[in-house]
Amino acid sequence: MSESSTTYDVAIIGGGIVGLATAMALSRAGSDRAADFRLVVVETEGRLAQHQTGHNSGVIHSGLYYKPGSLKARLCTSGRESLYAFCKEHGVTHDPCGKLVVATDEKEVATLEMLAGRGEANGLDGMKWLNPTEMREREPNVSGVAGLWVPQTGIVDYFEVAQAYAKVIRAAGHQIDTHARVTGVRVIGDGITLTTSRGLKRARHVINCAGLQSDRVARMCGADPKLRIVPFRGEYYELVESRRSLVRNLIYPVPDPQFPFLGVHYTRMVNGGVEAGPNAVLSFKREGYDKFSCSPRDCLDMATYPGLWKLIRKHWRMGLGEWHRSLSKRAFVTGLQKLIPTITGADLKPAGCGVRAQAIEPDGSLVDDFRIIESEQFIHVLNAPSPAATASIAIGQHIAELAANRFGIAKTVTQDL
Repeated sequence: MSESSTTYDVAIIGGGIVGLATAMALSRAGSDRAADFRLVVVETEGRLAQHQTGHNSGVIHSGLYYKPGSLKARLCTSGRESLYAFCKEHGVTHDPCGKLVVATDEKEVATLEMLAGRGEANGLDGMKWLNPTEMREREPNVSGVAGLWVPQTGIVDYFEVAQAYAKVIRAAGHQIDTHARVTGVRVIGDGITLTTSRGLKRARHVINCAGLQSDRVARMCGADPKLRIVPFRGEYYELVESRRSLVRNLIYPVPDPQFPFLGVHYTRMVNGGVEAGPNAVLSFKREGYDKFSCSPRDCLDMATYPGLWKLIRKHWRMGLGEWHRSLSKRAFVTGLQKLIPTITGADLKPAGCGVRAQAIEPDGSLVDDFRIIESEQFIHVLNAPSPAATASIAIGQHIAELAANRFGIAKTVTQDL
């Protein structure tokens, strides 16, 4: 197997939006340190951003949902503004269109009030409480007893964002290797050798941003993350062109506070289409985009993990409901009709799906915040679901700061990238 003669200061495993944002932050920081700072991103697939990033719903999240003080809250808030600025600077199509969160009955109003409080704590200015008449002024087809208008929410194509990040990285003189699956990691003295499908890569430090494979890569590197990544598939429908006028911007339900999933909702996309969904069903394959995709290895991993069984025992009713919605278009439509009663099955056509990497603790609890762990030569991003795409620039800067402190490789820049 061929071995590169270059020893990189940092190798980043994973060419999704978090790995690329981290590389972008380090490339800026490294350029302040020394002209010979070398960085490489290694990506399994033939193209960047093929999994969570490329199957994202395309929402720029406001920060409404996240516990004040958490990494999600802090990095989403700052990352959102950095992302808007980046898109404007680099010509990435986006629209800060705002969204409407709808309480469909009186029981949901208390949860919506809690969310409004979180939004205020997270610095969201300009939120507005709306009565049913005011809601219909913004979304004429919506039904509910109360609504919260959140102006900071927007839409973007995250695949396009990721390509723009990659362009910045390459312009700084750094390398991105695709078709480079990591199959082995060896620590030799103060260096690390990655065995990849494109040969050996040597680096002084490694940052694991492998998304759906992040726990496995961490174990390959000798870490014990304790948690396990469990894949949840989210399926979408799209409104047929003649019915897109049912939705002006974004319409969300009040989410169940027990879960990190936001419920089926309506999202106008930057290409003019309108998506409806997603649900959240257990996937039998980490990169499984068909309803019945199955990986024996992934199934064995899940079947032998006590944490998943504890989660299932606690929330089996919710799980069955999600599977029912997956297998029955009528059930999916029933969920959507809570927000827009006039929508019918004839208004919808299938629109693909995405798979979310959700970390689960051994006790069966869902990891609710971003989870990043460090060791002498490694940083592992173990849980970075939504709003990681929104927060990606801030996450990259955060990891660059961890690398500066842990590895002593560079003093990171703090301005928007």
